[in-house]
Parts: sequence; structure tokens; C-alpha cells
Amino acid sequence: MTAYLVLLVAVFSRLLPHLTHSAGIGFTAVGGGLLYFGAKRNRWHAIVATLALMATDYYLTVYAYGYAFHASHYLPTWAWYAGVCLMANVTLAKQSFLRVTGAVLASATSFFVISNFFVWAWSNLYAKSVSGLAACYVAAIPFYRNDLIATGLIAGVLFGLPALVRQLTAAHEAASDSHLAH
Repeated sequence: MTAYLVLLVAVFSRLLPHLTHSAGIGFTAVGGGLLYFGAKRNRWHAIVATLALMATDYYLTVYAYGYAFHASHYLPTWAWYAGVCLMANVTLAKQSFLRVTGAVLASATSFFVISNFFVWAWSNLYAKSVSGLAACYVAAIPFYRNDLIATGLIAGVLFGLPALVRQLTAAHEAASDSHLAH
């Protein structure tokens, strides 16, 4: 149940900047939410997460931005949604600080690389050259930074708090057992 609530928060975090008329510039719960959802669910639940975020993409494109919706423009992003869930399902089945950190870095970095490559390839915003591709990536660095921070914070809370509670509970039980033994 918690994983579905996290997915809902991830979707809402994409909508919030548009509902409040503020600039979100890449600070959402999507990366961390997908990592948590993927780690807590089976592989087929990647479809649920992808469908929820696909609906969000449609809503934002048509209603928030007022653009025509072309599903083909979103295929790399939708593949990324599913890919992050599947990666989390495999790599975070057994969780550790290093695994979660690696998943956060892989999630944010892969989105940065994939999404900006397709912005460069499919739009007329940048020259179709190596310098145009470089300019596209440089322009996206603030979004990458914010996505990396947001993904790290969300994943840190979602994976870190339960681990902290487990450690505190184990320490408390060990102290209680030690106290009873004396």
C-alpha cells in the first residue's frame, strides 16, 4: 500500500508546479518514487507506474502546456519509467546504502542522458552537431542537478527511514536483552 502512495506522490509532484503556477525545474519525486515502487513490487507493477506517469505526461502536455500530444515523443521517457522500476526490482531487492546510492545515480543520470539526447535529436532547439548536442546537455545541467537532489532525498527518506527504524529496534532489543540478563 505504501508503494502505491509513493507512486501517487510522484505523480502529484509533477503536477504541483503547474497547479501552483511555479517553476519546478526538475525537482520531483519521480525518480525516487520509481525506485521505491520498483523495489517493493514485482516486475509487472512497472506497467502500473508507467501507465500512471504516461497519463501525467498526457495531461501536462495537453492541458498544462497546451501542446498537441504525440505519443512517439514520449517513448524514450516511458521506456525509462519502466526501466527504472525494473532496475530497482533487481538491484534493490536486497537493499544497502551503496545499492540505493548507485540506483539514485543511475536513475537521475540515465534520465539526463536519454531525455536530453532525444530533445537534441527530435527538436529544432539545437544544431545537429556535436556542439549542438553538448549545448543541449549543458543547458540541462540545472535540471539534472535538481533531479539528482530530489531523487536522492526521496530515496534517502523512503529507504533510509525504515533501515534506521530497524537498527534502532535491534539496538533497543539488544539493550533490553542485556538488561534482563543482569
